[in-house]
Amino acid sequence: MTNPPPHEHQAPRDLVGIGIGPFNLSLAALAHPLAELDAVFYEQRPGFDWHPGLLIDGARIQVPFLADLVTLADPASPWSFLNYLKARDRLFPFYFAERFHIQRAEYDAYCRWVSQNIPELRFSHQVDSVHWNPERDVFEVDYTQLDTDGEAEALGRTHTRNIVLGVGTAPHVPDPLKPLAEAPGVPVVHAADYLDHRDTILAAGHVTVVGSGQSGAEVFLDLLRHRPAGHEQLHWIGRTESFAPMEYSKLGLEHFTPDYTRYFHALDQPTRDRLVASQWQLHKGIDTDTMAHIHDELYRRTLHGGWPDTVLTPGVHVRTAGRIATSKIELHLEHVQQGTRSRLTTDAVVLATGYRERPLDRLLAGLDPYLRRDNGERPRVDEHFRMILDPRVTGTVYVQNAELHTHGVGTPDLGLAAWRSATILNTLTGKDPYPLPARTAFTTFGLDQPPHVPDTRRPLTTLTPLIDGR
Repeated sequence: MTNPPPHEHQAPRDLVGIGIGPFNLSLAALAHPLAELDAVFYEQRPGFDWHPGLLIDGARIQVPFLADLVTLADPASPWSFLNYLKARDRLFPFYFAERFHIQRAEYDAYCRWVSQNIPELRFSHQVDSVHWNPERDVFEVDYTQLDTDGEAEALGRTHTRNIVLGVGTAPHVPDPLKPLAEAPGVPVVHAADYLDHRDTILAAGHVTVVGSGQSGAEVFLDLLRHRPAGHEQLHWIGRTESFAPMEYSKLGLEHFTPDYTRYFHALDQPTRDRLVASQWQLHKGIDTDTMAHIHDELYRRTLHGGWPDTVLTPGVHVRTAGRIATSKIELHLEHVQQGTRSRLTTDAVVLATGYRERPLDRLLAGLDPYLRRDNGERPRVDEHFRMILDPRVTGTVYVQNAELHTHGVGTPDLGLAAWRSATILNTLTGKDPYPLPARTAFTTFGLDQPPHVPDTRRPLTTLTPLIDGR
């Protein structure tokens, strides 16, 4: 490695973003036209990608295309999805396609287009540590620049007044299955890597999908469509008590509004924790179209008699797992409601077991003395997405998609990305570059405040009397 420069930039920057997923990409897109804001964003990967292992042909995102990086904060932004279509001469085909929900692969391509055109993004830059320098009242961000092989090439340091963390989530592998998933050559893969191992999974004799959410449904459907009728040899299990549809009613969706986010943040922590656990169907259920496609495919295979060789069992969790013989995998299962146990022998396993927030302890070890935490040792985050720090720290650390415990189920939702980014930029600049609506839901979630009516729609306080009393 070359000798590390003292720092990348002479004057402290206004903002350093750590991680470039959809949320920090949204922030970068909205920050780009703010000429007075000096910002840079670091990402250790060589380029943008969004769940590449789950870009299954035909799979769609669960939010409308208006939930792109910018539109719900700035519909006139050049970084909107519609402008992406226009730049690619695809606006009319999209118009005639009449698709409100776009394919995952198309959303990924749109984000890559944005990432390739914003100069403030630095890929192949791995942030190693963050420290507070009390003498200069700035954060010190140390990073390693990586070469094309992902090896360290140079060290650097940037000073900044503010930081925004957008390091995203990591695939979650349940403890009983970790030894198998980590063993080389064993066909136990997380759904995040499904497409990389799809040929191997399809070639296996018997395949088990673990996980009853959207990813599990998409993987099961893809496998089902590519297995011969009557010889599917597929097993789908999940912990939830049913293969439940995602809550997608109009008023139910208002849980993904700024109004509900503000209401949730004002609740006490025990209530918030209870709500997050109980609201899983708002964001962990299965899209009804995907469920319909699965049923249609299963039904189609009964038309000439017989049933498909598939087993779909909810309410089941994996207690332990291991290898038997030389190539088989044995799962020890327990049915939650029945209290019964059984064994399942399979040739390959796909773990659609979700994601967890990436731990911030290592990255923020240098700030640990300044962090304020709740009773669960989680960072406290204020309404404007700022970590609550010791008053001696005059800088600010913002978080994106690491505040589920303080801001609720909308935290990982793409539909709130632009609003949250605009909130951060409005707070950071002390101005209002992105005016935001005062009310976003018909539902009033609490009793402490009456519904807000915008001034332009507020009824008159006095009535005009009728002529002659009529």
